[in-house]
Amino acid sequence: MIEIPSDLHPDLVPLAFLLGNWAGAGVSDFPGAEKCNFGQEVTFSHDGRDFLEYTSHSWVLDSEGNKVRPLETETGYWRIDKDRKVEVVMARDQGVIEIWYGELADKKPQIDLVTDAVARTAASGPYSGGKRLYGYVNSDLMWVGEKATPEVELRPYMSAHLKKTVTPQEVEAMAKSLGDLPDDGIAFFK
Repeated sequence: MIEIPSDLHPDLVPLAFLLGNWAGAGVSDFPGAEKCNFGQEVTFSHDGRDFLEYTSHSWVLDSEGNKVRPLETETGYWRIDKDRKVEVVMARDQGVIEIWYGELADKKPQIDLVTDAVARTAASGPYSGGKRLYGYVNSDLMWVGEKATPEVELRPYMSAHLKKTVTPQEVEAMAKSLGDLPDDGIAFFK
């Protein structure tokens, strides 16, 4: 179920399906880079202004699903206009800043994005642009990213399946909202 916070900026209601903390796993595969499974935690939050704040941390997983080392970190800001056009400003730990433009699909929670501008530091690897598709499917967040470099044409390189998670603060708030429960717990269900 998608909840719309009462203090969410009205312009952001179409993006409410992104809000929250998400965690899951995916696959990374791009020529010249290590092919791996990865874990990922993503947060979309808001503070009442007309943008969502985005943070993503991913890490390489070993064959048993244990964290091996950090893979990639991204932060950014997402906006949407009255015509369902989405714009994203994103910074990556690899020394890349991107501006993405796209659109929220009609009648379904799906966003297609394409890079419009890319700036790289001298230390970053080769990168010339990308595409991303985000979708809310059966209460899960799924995404696939495509990437291009001067040497490699645009191709899929990462995808993940994320599930909504609950923070300790959210658990505490839920517990407080329950009030007094019967001692035996059974009467609660009668």
